[in-house]
Amino acid sequence: MRKWTAFALSVVLAATTTSFHAAPGWEPLLDKKLSKWRTYESYRHQLGYRGKQPLDAQGQLLAPIGYDKNEANVFSVVMQKGEPVLRISGEIYGCIFTKQDYANYALKLKVKWGNKKWVPRLDEPRDSGILYNSQGEPGVDYWHSWMLSQEFQVSEYQKGNAMGDFWCIANSTGDIRAAYDATKDTLKFNPTAAPVVMGKEGRNFCQASANYESPKGEWTELELINVNGQSVHLVNGHVVLALDKSGFTAANGQRQPLTHGKIQLQSEAAEVFYKDILIKPLAAMPAEYAKYFN
Repeated sequence: MRKWTAFALSVVLAATTTSFHAAPGWEPLLDKKLSKWRTYESYRHQLGYRGKQPLDAQGQLLAPIGYDKNEANVFSVVMQKGEPVLRISGEIYGCIFTKQDYANYALKLKVKWGNKKWVPRLDEPRDSGILYNSQGEPGVDYWHSWMLSQEFQVSEYQKGNAMGDFWCIANSTGDIRAAYDATKDTLKFNPTAAPVVMGKEGRNFCQASANYESPKGEWTELELINVNGQSVHLVNGHVVLALDKSGFTAANGQRQPLTHGKIQLQSEAAEVFYKDILIKPLAAMPAEYAKYFN
């Protein structure tokens, strides 16, 4: 992990390497060569998948596609109005992830859905995600595709799914102020509720407080504030979830901090576009969000 001062210096240098003109203090992460990213692809998952590593025709474990192959051109950049836009086709499960490890930052980006969907999610809402504090190797999760991390869900709105939802990825954990909805089945972010420990006793998912996704065909602006184990999910300027005490459960059963790491963007059976991906170092949690952690 680079020191915060080195991260801040990179913000200044970035201004000379991209056609996108970011506001002062913000570093663009996207260029037409994807120079700040690597890729990982796992499998073309099929209907009936239940969390086990796929098998080949001989019944042997199938190896994942792996790093930096970009099979089927799943990850590509298209230029729109002189600015780079990242296209993730979704055809193969996997991720595009930053080469750099980040801690204590604000991340902004815009997202819009494409038209294509793939097995095994043809009848499901379109789905992707921002995975932060990502550590270790990909493939440790249910889908054998991603690193240990925390998820800021990017999901097409449908009852039970919304932009800004939270998922534990692999054995991550954290505290979210949440209460069960009317069905008593699903936790939903509520800043006045008591903290709930996620990643324990089957609690791996928490709904965002409300849906603020833009109308179909329009860009939705997402922002992640991530400082010292505390994170805030914002959708079009609205706080929809806050996570405290970000961590993971170690092999000995003890909870360990998970406060820095790479940033992954998921490929998850739906075509999705991202643009204006910007990051800015932060020395502390901004004062306007402190109330979510008191």
